[in-house]
Amino acid sequence: MNTPAELKYTKDHEWIRIEGNVATIGITDFAQGELGDIVYVDVDTVDEELEGQAVFGSVEAVKTVSDLFLPIAGKVIEFNAELEDQPELLNTDPYGNGWIIKLELAEGADQSELLTAEEYQAVIG
Repeated sequence: MNTPAELKYTKDHEWIRIEGNVATIGITDFAQGELGDIVYVDVDTVDEELEGQAVFGSVEAVKTVSDLFLPIAGKVIEFNAELEDQPELLNTDPYGNGWIIKLELAEGADQSELLTAEEYQAVIG
């Protein structure tokens, strides 16, 4: 199971990379493995300000649909347009080209619920 140490994670299986006041967010290698072949990614929250834990979109796999939860409060500023034609990037490159959104962090956004790679590994066993 690939869990890059430089990222933070959530118990809902999203990862987050914070650079300055912008965060890149996607789903973990574990999550894509559990979902199976991903066929569609739906994000209709671009330009919206959302609280942490709010649903910002969904991922549709062959066998299920799963909501995507925002790890931290902020404004969704970009959706990875490559996913419109290649949703399978979430399966093949979840930490690279398979990122889902970019988020402008809310002022004073609470990061205390984010997990380190080691803490996330303990969650998924």
